This record gives sequence, C-alpha cells and structure tokens, in this order.
Amino acid sequence: MADLITDIDVLEHTHTHEASCEVKTTPNNLQVGQRKLYIESYGCQMNFSDSEIVASIMNINGFGTTSSPEDADLIFLNTCAIRDKAEQTVRNRLVHLNAMKKKKPTLMIGVLGCMAERLKTKLLEEEKVVDLVVGPDAYRDLPRLVSEVDNGDRAVNVILSREETYADITPVRLNSNGITAFISIMRGCDNMCSFCVVPFTRGRERSRDPQSIVQEAKDLFAQGYKEVTLLGQNVDSYKWGGTEDKKETEKAEKEGKEVINFANLLEMVALVSPELRVRFSTSHPKDITDEVLYTMAKYENICKYIHLPVQSGNTRVLELMNRTYTREWYINRIDAIRRILGEDCGISSDMITGFCTETEEEHKDTLTLMEYVKYDFSYMFFYSERPGTLAARKFADDIPDDVKKRRLNEVIALQTQHSAERNRRDMGKIHKVLVEGASKRSEDFLQGRNSANKVVVFPRKNYQKGQYVNVLVKEATAATLIGEIID
Repeated sequence: MADLITDIDVLEHTHTHEASCEVKTTPNNLQVGQRKLYIESYGCQMNFSDSEIVASIMNINGFGTTSSPEDADLIFLNTCAIRDKAEQTVRNRLVHLNAMKKKKPTLMIGVLGCMAERLKTKLLEEEKVVDLVVGPDAYRDLPRLVSEVDNGDRAVNVILSREETYADITPVRLNSNGITAFISIMRGCDNMCSFCVVPFTRGRERSRDPQSIVQEAKDLFAQGYKEVTLLGQNVDSYKWGGTEDKKETEKAEKEGKEVINFANLLEMVALVSPELRVRFSTSHPKDITDEVLYTMAKYENICKYIHLPVQSGNTRVLELMNRTYTREWYINRIDAIRRILGEDCGISSDMITGFCTETEEEHKDTLTLMEYVKYDFSYMFFYSERPGTLAARKFADDIPDDVKKRRLNEVIALQTQHSAERNRRDMGKIHKVLVEGASKRSEDFLQGRNSANKVVVFPRKNYQKGQYVNVLVKEATAATLIGEIID
C-alpha cells in the first residue's frame, strides 16, 4: 500500500495487480524462558484480526511474540488465497524460511488461514515445506498441534465450523498504534460469488454475540483506543437471534422474536462513547439497507465511509459473477448513500477487469459506472482464476492477459482522476481528524484520517496521537489531504 505522503502520485488505498498482499509482523512481548512466536499476515483485514486471536491463544499457552523471525522458535504465515499472486508470495516466503530452518532445525513453520484451508495436506505431504497447516476455524487447536510437531509429527486441522466466532478470545493487539483496532463481528460467507474462494476457505456465515462485541469495544476504549473497525466478509448480513447458527436466527426472525441486525449493532457500538469512532468493512450491495444508512446519519461518531464493492459495471457480467444484483440495483444503493449521508460520504470499491467472456463494451460499462459514482478510492485487479471456484469449473478464462492488464490500466487511470477530483472538493473545508501518528515522510508532521477515511497530513505542533483535531485542508493530491490545524 502506498505511503501516506504529500508528493505521491499513486492512490492510497488502491491495490493493483502488482500489489495484493500486505505483511504484518509481531512485536516483542516476551518473558524469560518463553518460546518465541513470530507471525506474518497477508491479505485482508480479517487475516490481521485473526492473527491477533492466534497470538492470544498462543500467549495463554506459553508463547511470547517477537518482531524478529531469526529469534523465533515458531513462525506462522497467516495466508490469503484470493489471488494466485498472494499464494506465490507465501510460497516464495516459505523457500526463505526453509533455508533458515536448515540452519536452525528446531524452528517450527506453520501456514494458517485461507491458503492452508485450500491446499490442506499438499503443503505437508507433497511439498513438505511446513510442519503444521491450520484453517481459520481451528486456531483453538493450535497448542495441541504444536505439541504433535514437538513429538516429531506433522500436524493439520482444517475443519470448518458453523459455530466458531472466537467471541471469548481477547486479541493480542499486534503492531498496534494504540488508537485504532479491529473487532471481528462475524465469520464466513454465504455469498457464492463465482470468482471467490472465501466460502470454501472460511466456511458458512455466522454472527458473534453482540454483547461480546460491545464489551470488546468498551474494553478498547478504556485502554485508550479511539476507533474500532467492525469486520466481516459481509457485515450487512450480521444477525443475532441468541445463537451463532444463521438458520436458527432466521427461524427466530420469522417467528417474530427479537433479532439484532447490523443497524442495531452499529448503534450499540456507537453508544459506547461519542469519543469512540466506529467504522466497518465490508458491505455487500445486495444487503446494505436504508436502516444502516440512517443509523450512520444519526451518530456523528459512525464514520461516513462505505466500502461497497461493485466488481463490474455490467449486469450480464455481474450475473456470471453471481453477485445477485444488477447495475441498476447498485446505482440505487449509491443514490441512497448520497441522499441520506450526503455528497461528502466516502465510497470505495473493488473492481475486476477481464472476467470470463467480458467484452469491450461491457468493460466500458464499468468505466461509465465509475463516472457515475466517482469513487474516492478503489481496490483494482485483473481477473485471476482460482481453482475450485464456480467460475473455474463453469467458464473459460478466455480474456488474454494483455487485454486484462490494458483494461485494468484504464480503470486505474480513471480512478486516479476521480480520487484527485474528490479530494479537491475537500479543499477549503474543515475536517475532524483523529491523529494516528507521525507522517511517514517527516516527524515534523502528523497524520490521521477524516470521517470519509481520507488521510490528512498537517504540522505536528504540540498535538499527540489519539487526539481529535480540526484541520483546514489547503492542498490535495489523489492520495492525501494537506492542511493546518484550526484551534
């Protein structure tokens, strides 16, 4: 992801085909005699959140964390399988780690997460590049699996669950700035998008007890955190009817029993404190309701920013993708956001170019939709076929790579233009910004984000991270807003 600096000419928050993974390492958190755990996380925010759960489970079982892989006794790679490039990045990392293991034979290497779930025993038995493989729903079993490896065996658990939410696990905040934190509100996905492996690697959808979510938010606020992001593959479909089982919750709802939906949960978290900002990700166009939007409008501390992936601007392609909405439906949701939350609400998207059978005219439909919406930023990729998905089984990946990349470059160019245009609208306005720390370019400047999730850079003066400041924006690039604090 791009640095948050003022002279950058690529889009912050924009992923391209050359940048689809992020790496996060664990901080030092050791006591004398403890074995040392090092974690790297790749891919989505859910993986980063899961790594914090893993660190907590391992900490309870005698492992501290270290920021140095060379010092570690146990290394976990928490992996992403959404694109082939993400998997190749992990494979290349495993080559490096196995070279380290030759010098330190006691080093234990494990692959966690979506890639572990997808490849299962192949990594253990065929390639023999890891000691243990653990899927996203089996992290409670890690201590036992590590013991198996200690006894000379290789270990695997990739069993998916319909109930596991880790609601009772207090995450260890890794590489935290002490200001912002993730809270996982649900796991799994029931949306069978034809291009996506997530339903196969993370299992069916289940929601977490809302009281545990609210308590986690309260605990974070008491520790000095000022912003939480509620995470789920599809947060809008969150529902709690007294059980993690989605079918039982839907049955309770039909019987007229009280069910807490996502709008209700948003309000519950917002009421923890007006000083605690609330964000969420990710929304699905088929599920985001006016009720959610009106709840956002009601509370100043619910940030006015929505990530609403469209994937394609053409209805036929959306149908092939099994997105279950049309171009017209998506535009209706955009219109509702603008009507209820105003023109300044930040909107971002995901887009895929070169999906199976996509014509040039259908690609242009994506460009015209972008012109209609004018996203603040986007995550943009060309189509990467994933084994086991519906698209891989039913459709030929028939768009040449050079066409995919050319179309992607057209999308990126237009998004760059729109990001700059949207940011210029913010010039001359005062923005409430939560200070997150020093600017990446200079210690003389601080940076934070406004409600619309845009990065704002301003002179440090005597301000500290965790404070709210009012910043008058005087300059803007496609990536960053630059201004001065107004007392």
